[in-house]
Amino acid sequence: MIEIVRATKTYGTTRVVDGVDLLIPRGGVTSVIGPNGAGKSTLLSIAGRLLEADGGTVHVDGMDVHTTRSDVLARRLATLRQDNHLTARLTVRDLVAFGRYPWSKGRPTPDDELHVCRALEFLELTDLAERYLDELSGGQRQRAFVAMVLCQDTDYVLLDEPLNNLDMRHQVAMMRLVRRTADELGRTVVMVLHDVNVAARYSDHLVAMRDGVVVHQGPPDRIVRTDVLRDVYDMHIPVHRVDGHPVAICTG
Repeated sequence: MIEIVRATKTYGTTRVVDGVDLLIPRGGVTSVIGPNGAGKSTLLSIAGRLLEADGGTVHVDGMDVHTTRSDVLARRLATLRQDNHLTARLTVRDLVAFGRYPWSKGRPTPDDELHVCRALEFLELTDLAERYLDELSGGQRQRAFVAMVLCQDTDYVLLDEPLNNLDMRHQVAMMRLVRRTADELGRTVVMVLHDVNVAARYSDHLVAMRDGVVVHQGPPDRIVRTDVLRDVYDMHIPVHRVDGHPVAICTG
């Protein structure tokens, strides 16, 4: 499990993450939702050691993420940033292979190659493996980065806005892959998502943030309710059920 205790991050006079206590269960899919500026991505970055907290601690299965050796942590936890920029011209296969570095140290073995092939197949990228990233659509590049993260073969996968650059059809495809990652590969997936309905449809657990704090958490049926969403987003959002799932209807 991921245990966050009193996590705090301040920029100037603005406290972006304000003493957050959070226990993320092992297994399944947890999505962090909330309005812009709620602190979602900052909290995820702290959990993934992409950002140093001003206070508090984060432990992954008992390991302190800020004191554990990088190579040890990288075998347990992988993170996909919201914005991924590369200056080098790489093929999809080259990018995905970077996910094996914590294991191969730059000297890939046949086992590493097998992991690369499996990740390419899982993300349906085999036919694009030798294409350069700058030759792909935004959605294809996003899938390639997710494949790199999965190729790292960690118990925990943190995804910051994995639906960036994806149209509706590819959003559904990506979320089905995320669901399979948890169900078939046994990974614990933690995501930041803006779309409440997508989060509710594919997640086991929702964490709702506002103004740098966690205001609600629980299964989708407990979070996607009109009274809870009003508390999170400060607006009236009717909720209906469609195919057994709660659906928030923003009427403006």
